[in-house]
Amino acid sequence: MESNLSWFRSLLLLAIPFLWCALSHYGQLDLLENRLMDLRFLSRGEKPVPVKVVYVDVDNEAVQAYHWPWNHSRYARLIDALFDHGKIESVGFDILFSSNAEPDFGIQEQKDGRLMFGKAIHRHQNVVLAANYVPGKGLMQETRKFPWIFEGGSDPTKNDTPELPSFPVLGPTWGIPGLIDTYMGEARFAPIFADSPVGPFYPMSLRLALLHWGLSESAITRFPDRLEICKPNGELVTSVPLQRGQLVEANWFSRWISPQNLRCSVVDVERYFTLLNSPEPNQQELAKDFFAQFKDAIVLVGAVDPLLQDLGKTPLDRAPVPQVGFHGNLVKTFISGEYLRRLPMWSEYLLVFALTNAVLWLALRQGFNNARDKLLAIVLVVLYVGTAFWLFRGYRIVLPITAPIGSTLMTGLIGISWQLISEQKSKTQIKNMFGTYVSPQLVEYMVKTGESPHLGGFETEITSYFSDIQGFSNFSELLPPNKLVELMNEYLTVCTEGILSQGAALDKYVGDAVVAMFSGLVPLEDHAYRACVASQIVQQRLEELKVKWQSEGDKWPSMVGKIQTRIGLNSGLATVGNMGSPARFNFTMMGDNVNLAARMESGGKAYGVYTMATDATYRDCLKFGGDQVVFRELDKIIVRGKELAVTIYEVIGLKDSVSDKTHECIGIFAEGIKCYRMMDWDGAEFHFKKSAQLEIHQTSSSSMSKLNPSLVMISRCAKLRKRPPIDDWDGVYVMKTK
Repeated sequence: MESNLSWFRSLLLLAIPFLWCALSHYGQLDLLENRLMDLRFLSRGEKPVPVKVVYVDVDNEAVQAYHWPWNHSRYARLIDALFDHGKIESVGFDILFSSNAEPDFGIQEQKDGRLMFGKAIHRHQNVVLAANYVPGKGLMQETRKFPWIFEGGSDPTKNDTPELPSFPVLGPTWGIPGLIDTYMGEARFAPIFADSPVGPFYPMSLRLALLHWGLSESAITRFPDRLEICKPNGELVTSVPLQRGQLVEANWFSRWISPQNLRCSVVDVERYFTLLNSPEPNQQELAKDFFAQFKDAIVLVGAVDPLLQDLGKTPLDRAPVPQVGFHGNLVKTFISGEYLRRLPMWSEYLLVFALTNAVLWLALRQGFNNARDKLLAIVLVVLYVGTAFWLFRGYRIVLPITAPIGSTLMTGLIGISWQLISEQKSKTQIKNMFGTYVSPQLVEYMVKTGESPHLGGFETEITSYFSDIQGFSNFSELLPPNKLVELMNEYLTVCTEGILSQGAALDKYVGDAVVAMFSGLVPLEDHAYRACVASQIVQQRLEELKVKWQSEGDKWPSMVGKIQTRIGLNSGLATVGNMGSPARFNFTMMGDNVNLAARMESGGKAYGVYTMATDATYRDCLKFGGDQVVFRELDKIIVRGKELAVTIYEVIGLKDSVSDKTHECIGIFAEGIKCYRMMDWDGAEFHFKKSAQLEIHQTSSSSMSKLNPSLVMISRCAKLRKRPPIDDWDGVYVMKTK
């Protein structure tokens, strides 16, 4: 099942690059890729202009001054002024001269105006007039579909003809038609040709470039991936790279409003043209200086008034600007030969798969350098984007960004998500498997840090926990091995669940003994309080377990139903870590404070108590909810092998479970301790005999308890009465056994 899931994931990850390649192929990523192209142009900035292009604007001043739409005679006057006095090289009109857009004059006046314009063109010849296709109803009230060869427009006889200028004759002597169409309505790509029943049409920008080179349409040779222009002797003038076999991409040299773009209004041309005939010599000089800026220039006349609605977005301009600037940049692109070069589609797809797989391999690698590899994956993505900008800036090479980066990020995100899920699943499996053999906290720590277990330890504050079954050897002899194992498993389960519920780390089992630590690997500020609470949970659940055993009838000897466990607690500094040999070691605790906890467990036998703690545990417990735990001070003792005295306490129980009778017993016992330490043996014995009647654990033939603290102190008072201690006695009792 896991293998099938792995194969499914691999196939799905492999399908993601295919998906992004398909989105790119069908143009679904064009919008985002265009925005990224804009960023590349902005990063590169403006470029030096390779040819003089001057814009003559049909602006708001001209529209208002001459009452748009104009009679064609005004254009005749304009080109006469530009050619005769400006000595321009050529002019292109980004204005469609359709018979349906004639001014509101008389019919004869319109005809006369067209004739004047035609004669002016005939005189100067290098004039390109706009022609275009319209996707909806155009000025001639009909739809003209552009013949894209990649949309089935390869048969000229079946294609539409563009909307043309309204002249009786079209040709070199009456104006050269030039397409002003763009691809998808954005100022980025232009069709390099359009085949129609009356012949091929080429863009206005290319027509102006041909005039600049002194070449005709016959110089053009078309290939599937490029368009070449050669001189009559075969010398190559330029080779235009084509996208989709028909599109040329504009290389933007400048913003619309830029010092590199010479411009003036139609009104300016008219004004200075009039000044040439001024009787004032200085006025004539001003006019001559004005027209001097046009010498050998390619002029583009276009509508710039926003009311004429001929605006579009460009890579270098924030707001839409006049579309005539697009044709000007295309002219500069053709003449400079600085074309943008895109990779073939197959190589773009190869980049998508190569980058995706490289980043995915780094991101999903396992091992010691996992973090470094993931960082390298990020660096590789950033490096690819940086390379795309660098190649564009320095070599005009356009690397795709959207598809490779989109595929990489999506694949990486899904792959890493699956990896995290798998890793979390593996961590859970590891913790579940090994947590049954060693401390779950230790397993959690190793999984979290990724550290391999090694010898060594550290010193920290902990509370050590030791427990043991009273008289275990007696009833273990009564049970066969299989029954003994079953019994111990139930008992150890209760003990383990009790201590783990309070955040303890299980150290080990030694037969029936349970060893644990509170704090250590997982810091617990209230470790003493937790240990005291855990001890009482264990005692309470053991009582419930004994009821269960007794209810099972003859399954267990009667002694099993009377089992008691002793618990010892001590708090303080201890060394915690892996101890043993390099071949085999155990995460455990060591130190005097750990040994003292073990002495509390064994010492409980001498007092007839089942949970005994040191004053260190008592004091620490009081800091964190100590009022929830009920203690009884038992004695001051020096354990065997030690020199310093320690006050010991019995952990009676949790506040809510301790009866009023037991509280009364604790109070009376405390009075007995006061008398005892004052060497008032009679008073002490009186109080201890009184508290003995209230003890929780009463001695009887049917009970496992043979002692309780009151009885122990009564016996000790009798001994000290016979052999009193020295006068400066401090009430400390020296233990003779462990």
